[in-house]
Amino acid sequence: MLDRLTFPQPYLSLLLFIVWQFLSNGVSGASIVMGLILAWLIPQITRGFWPERRAFVNAWKLPGYIGIVLLDIVVASVSVAKLILGGREPKSIFVSYPLELEHPLAIAILASTISLTPGTVSADVSDDNKLLLIHALDADNADEVISSIRERYERRLKEMFQ
Repeated sequence: MLDRLTFPQPYLSLLLFIVWQFLSNGVSGASIVMGLILAWLIPQITRGFWPERRAFVNAWKLPGYIGIVLLDIVVASVSVAKLILGGREPKSIFVSYPLELEHPLAIAILASTISLTPGTVSADVSDDNKLLLIHALDADNADEVISSIRERYERRLKEMFQ
């Protein structure tokens, strides 16, 4: 009985509460109560969809990862803008990226990170979760793209998930 009164996904509940406060356009007693109700109710309803084991082994590395991703988004935005405005023809390539990650959430975060970064898009994940197909807008060779992603993103995700 007490299990139903707890927050099964506390980080999700906290995120839902904060997002609700931003969406309610101000903090009031009613918005706090409604935010708490939603922060408890939504994880309760979706409880069956969540895996039993914890996803993050080392969640303290997440802020550093987010900082690197945000920095890379800004740098890549400037690079893509220079490429477009400079008139140089881009060297587009598709890269089959061999994944070292095994956790499905880690693979999804890596694919999303690649797609969020201007100039790259993750196009497909193989059925066995061993290859990620990536399109790079401007790259000299596939090895450069692979080593960059492995060093900047996948290594950090492995530290968080394995």
